[in-house]
Amino acid sequence: MKKFDENYVLLEEMYKDEYYPNFLVDKVKAEIQKVIDLLESGESDVEVIQKKFDEITCAINDLQDEFDETDSEIETVARDCIGVTVDYILHWFNIPIDVEEAIRERDW
Repeated sequence: MKKFDENYVLLEEMYKDEYYPNFLVDKVKAEIQKVIDLLESGESDVEVIQKKFDEITCAINDLQDEFDETDSEIETVARDCIGVTVDYILHWFNIPIDVEEAIRERDW
């Protein structure tokens, strides 16, 4: 099984930006890690992978209220950062899903 790039820092831009509380970025990261875990297990069925992306995207959607409560939000920088991270994961594991399709359930 292929392991994820140990040198890649997930959501690096969000962690560097004080606008995003680290404990909430940690929650987004935990959701993204679920996809990485699935892919590291050797899963290659595109439908199964897309279903997992849909699940984690909906879970990230559900964090928006928590971001609001801390005077933050999933806005341009966060959207781009999450998208870049998902795109990197897709390319790293050679998954033939477009990044926009992968996070199609987003409402941010």
